This record gives sequence, C-alpha cells and structure tokens, in this order.
Amino acid sequence: MKKENIYSRFNSTLNYMYTQLPMFQRVGSQAFKKDLTNIKLLCEHLGNPFEKYPCIHIAGTNGKGSTAHLTSAILQSHGYKVGLYTSPHYRDFRERIKIDGKYISRKYVVEFVANNKAVFEKIKPSFFEITVALAFDFFAKEKVDIAVIETGLGGRLDSTNIITPILSVITNISFDHQQFLGNTLKKIAGEKAGIIKKNVPVVIGERQEATISVFEKKAKTKQSEITFADQNYQVQKKSENLTHTTFDILKNGQPLFSNQKINLHGAFQAKNIATALQAIDSLPESFSIKKSKVATAFFNLKSLTNFKGRWQVLQKNPIVLCDSAHNEAGLNLAMSQLKSLEIKELHFVLGMVNVKEIFDENKYVGVEGGILEGFGKLFPDNTRLFVYPELDEQNKLKDFTDIEVVENMRFLYQHLLENEFLSGIQCSDPSLLEIYSRNLLEQIPQGRGDWENSVAENTAEHIISNRLFGYGD
Repeated sequence: MKKENIYSRFNSTLNYMYTQLPMFQRVGSQAFKKDLTNIKLLCEHLGNPFEKYPCIHIAGTNGKGSTAHLTSAILQSHGYKVGLYTSPHYRDFRERIKIDGKYISRKYVVEFVANNKAVFEKIKPSFFEITVALAFDFFAKEKVDIAVIETGLGGRLDSTNIITPILSVITNISFDHQQFLGNTLKKIAGEKAGIIKKNVPVVIGERQEATISVFEKKAKTKQSEITFADQNYQVQKKSENLTHTTFDILKNGQPLFSNQKINLHGAFQAKNIATALQAIDSLPESFSIKKSKVATAFFNLKSLTNFKGRWQVLQKNPIVLCDSAHNEAGLNLAMSQLKSLEIKELHFVLGMVNVKEIFDENKYVGVEGGILEGFGKLFPDNTRLFVYPELDEQNKLKDFTDIEVVENMRFLYQHLLENEFLSGIQCSDPSLLEIYSRNLLEQIPQGRGDWENSVAENTAEHIISNRLFGYGD
C-alpha cells in the first residue's frame, strides 16, 4: 500500500466504522448490545485469536485504564511483549490497540476492515465489537506474550468478556451508566463481577462495604481466589511535579518502595498503583517479577506504554490539563486534585454523551434530564459554566453563580479567542498561532448535531489534540 494514500484510506476506513456502525460516543444507548452473540460470531470467523495468548482482564468504574497501563508497563519492563487494549480513545483511534506502547498500524486497520467487510455486513456488529475483534486478531498475528484487556462498559455483557483470562481485575464500583448496569452499587457490581471466571483468580481494587458480598459470592460460586488490593497495599502520595508524582508504597505495613517516582499525576492514582501491584502478585509463578524492574516501569510509565489522558499536562504556560473523569467518583477525585493547585483563573470544559448519569438515580445529570442541584458542588468555587439554552431554561443549575449560555462549540471557541485565553500558548511565531486559531475556528460548524454528539472525535480532536484544553468522556 503506497504511503501517499494510506492516510486517506485509513480516514475512509474510520469514517465507515464511525458512521455505518453503532458507536456509543455517537449514538448512545443504541450501540449497547445486550448479548455476546455478535462478538462470538465475529471471533469464530477469525479463528478465536484471543485463545492464542494469555490475558489479564480488567473491569471497574474508574481507574481501569490507569491500572491497565501500570500493569502493562511492569510486564514490559521485564521483557514481555505486551498487547494493551483500552477504550475510548482521545485523538487517534489507534490509541485503543497497542503493543509495547506502539500503536497498531494504519495499514493493519485498513486491511482488517477491507478483508472482513462482507462479514460485518452480515453480522452487523457494533463499532466496539469490531474494535475488540481487531485487537484480538492483531495481538495474535503479532504473537504477544500476554495481553492486558480493559472492558468497555460493564463486564458481564461487554464484548471483551468472551476471553478466559489468567487473572481478572475489578478496580472499584461507583455510579456510571446506570441505564445499562443498574441503579444501585450492588447491581453495578454484579455486572462487573461477570468477568470472574471459573478457577481464575480475581483482584478487587477496593474493599467497599456495599459491594463486598457481591464479589465474594461470585468468587465462591466460580471457585476463584479473591484478593482485595487495598488490604495488602498502602500507597501514600508525598509530592509531585509536572512529570512525576512521588509515592511511598507499603506492602502489609512494611515499606516496599520509598520515594518512588511514578510518571503519572494525581493522588487518586494511589488506588490504581495498589491494584496493579496486587495484580502482578496474583499472576502465575511463571511470571518472574523483580522489584528493580517494577521501579523502572513506574518511572518510565508514559514512554513505555504511551499513556495519556489522565491528568495530562498539555502545556505549562498557561497550565493546560486534560483528564477523562466522567462520573461522580472520578470527578470528585479530579476536582480534589484541581483544588490543590494555585489557580488565578480557571477555564473548564466538560464533555460527555447526552445520556450520561453522573450521580445515582436521585441526582441525574445529562442533556435529557438537566443538571440537578448537587452537581456544582463537585467543582471549584466560582467555576464558570457554559451551557446550552435548554439546560439554562430548566433552571436546575442552582450550584453555579457564573453561567453563560452558548449556542454551539464554535461560539465557545470564539469566546475564548476574544478573551485572549489563547494568548499564553507557546508558539515560536505568534502570527502563525493567530492564523492557525482562526483557521481552526472556520472548521468548526456553526450549528449543532452529529458533529457535537461525538466528544472523542470532535471536541477532543479540535481542542485536546491541538493542545488547547478539554475534558472528555
């Protein structure tokens, strides 16, 4: 395939996947499949590639992506060839599928879709189902030593749940996607517990009173050894800079790593570090793990795994941060971290699909239900909120004192330009920045519709990927 047309063919392939196939970030609940029939048929067609390598399966409401990257980095530092599947992506579709931190090639994606399009038309899988099958196939073809597989939504009915891993991991349980997983923590835990397989050990990141019985009962039924990471590991943040956070890590009360620099940010990562370490401890003895190499993995996390999107520093002057927090527990942790910074003026953008539920069933937030009292308490004082007219008209934004109604994203970007928010962005030639900014503004449609329904592919593409700012689901 000629280099000059691989980019256009790749973009055409993605356009087919995004527009012809149901995608949660684009169409919401219509993309959610309530059984595993399609993914099973698709993988049978491919020869069940996931059976050709051992897997670690990771589910949970928050922290599963970070835990997956931490686990992958530790294994990579020991010389293992590690496949890593996560979702969603921020800028580049290929972020979802990596081996040793390197993205799947555009050529592989194009050829996979082209070679299997007839099967897609017959089975009619979702965007996520095709992506999962693509990852499984790629890892098999590249002969990985082990794959770390993150669930997309839930666990029991998630497309990744056709594998039988050597280890299952569930990070924690909080309210998220209640319309699919249930409106209580126990119901949500029950869905996540669906990844626990017979005679396969399971690690639970946090021992939460509301969900302990759910996991213990499931593990007993499946004859699976269960371990709670926070009962064995204690991780304490000491300090941080713009590249690393320093932690003290104890195991069973005894120092394991002192002043360990880890290439990620946020005190909330302490829980994920504990979960990843417990996961490594729970692997079969054939995986020989050395403390010195774990320390190396921690220090070089991002270069090893191409980890991004979690409290990521996009630039330093002014400080521009990006994080993927999108539910009550995640936002609480992210906002707690944000409040620890010295901020003179804060510009905040929050994006999510329009059926998102932030709280439990009594505190709903979303385009359909409005933003109820209580939501604003998550954010720093005097946060300025940009909303669409229909949300403002519902008069349910009682926690915010500074509200500005915007008609579309183009209006918001224009506002930021006019208020010189972009003036502090570093650029070798200020005139180039001005030209770039105005060209970008012209690319943003004036209306609303499908363009704004896909946060990952539009808001993030125009804002996060261009090093401005942004929060996305």
